[in-house]
Amino acid sequence: MTIDKRITVAITGASGSPYALALLQALVKHKQQIFLLISDAAREVMRLEMGHALPSSREDSEGFFRQHCQDNTGAIHLLANHDWLACPASGSGAPTRMVICPCSMGTLAAIACGLSNNLIERAADVAIKEQHQLIVLPREMPLSALHLENMLKLARLGVIVMPASPAFYHQPQSVQEIVDFVVDRLLKHLGLQGTLPAWGV
Repeated sequence: MTIDKRITVAITGASGSPYALALLQALVKHKQQIFLLISDAAREVMRLEMGHALPSSREDSEGFFRQHCQDNTGAIHLLANHDWLACPASGSGAPTRMVICPCSMGTLAAIACGLSNNLIERAADVAIKEQHQLIVLPREMPLSALHLENMLKLARLGVIVMPASPAFYHQPQSVQEIVDFVVDRLLKHLGLQGTLPAWGV
């Protein structure tokens, strides 16, 4: 049986750009083929949090991610937000794994309602209907009843809801080590080898 090394990664407008970039770097190291989706709001958040002003063109933005993630093999493919012909938009061609990191509450709500107004929402809808793996990484506080109801709805559909909640038992010495803990947990759920020790090990 052929192992699908393809994965869809979406970055939306919640706080948490460091998680997204660290995840992309890790996936490149694991030699995954990445179909990258990024919302307009995520571009603004990345500018505010990381100081990265992404180029306006898709090609130049793709080049930025490849350079930042040391992708020398062309593993990262940035897709346009309304590219309905892209493989993540179709049940017959979508990768079997998708991560939304970070996942805004607006995106989470749209997915929970089955909306497909852009490629991120459509790709998530495809993942759910095809019973593929979908992981969402929400980053919000406090959580309203609406947020919790939407998370519960998705969890009941088989979506893995993994809030960006780092632990501290590994005694992190930097912000990057805190970020790496969450990314490590994501990698393990994706069936990839993490680098940090498990609890009690």
